[in-house]
Amino acid sequence: MELKLLNEQGQAGSNVAAADTVFGRDYNEALIHQIVVAYAANARGGNRKQKDREEVHHTTKKPWRQKGTGRARAGMSSSPLWRGGGRIFPNSPDENFTHKVNKKMYRAGICSILSQLAREERLVVVEGMNIDAPKTKLLSQKLQGMGLESVLIIADNLADNQNLLLASRNLPNVLVVEPHQADPMSLVFYKKIVVTKAALAKIEEMFA
Repeated sequence: MELKLLNEQGQAGSNVAAADTVFGRDYNEALIHQIVVAYAANARGGNRKQKDREEVHHTTKKPWRQKGTGRARAGMSSSPLWRGGGRIFPNSPDENFTHKVNKKMYRAGICSILSQLAREERLVVVEGMNIDAPKTKLLSQKLQGMGLESVLIIADNLADNQNLLLASRNLPNVLVVEPHQADPMSLVFYKKIVVTKAALAKIEEMFA
């Protein structure tokens, strides 16, 4: 498998050899859907709360007498059958939304995504992504010169490349991560995936 190598002007030069076990997999839509949904569900927090009939503030007085009114029997207005009453099975903040995905399935799903991105020519390789100062303008100009707008940049060892990391924080359509931080949602969401040569070797080491 060969991937396009872009220069500083965004022009394709020579190709880079890549492992078929990572970038030459068949497209598995069902598996990709499963790991994307699982990733979103596992990132979800319990932030919703509903009250049961014990927690709603209603009087406990019987609304009307048991017999003789022609209406249904009622004990109190906090009944779930009444408007404003408590919920029968309320949502709680500690609800568990997580989905379990096996490591083997996750690795296969990531490889399937990377392979499809390579086939669609949405994944390209660059020698490096270095800028002289941690300035948003410099990175924006560099990406515009390469013809990139919505882009996920996967670079290795960002601790030594703080300029790139800091310059990307104010660009809404740009995300810079290391290889182990590349998640399925980001890989699917961004229009272009730019991988440095060092990060490409790291990805092959992780998933090959």
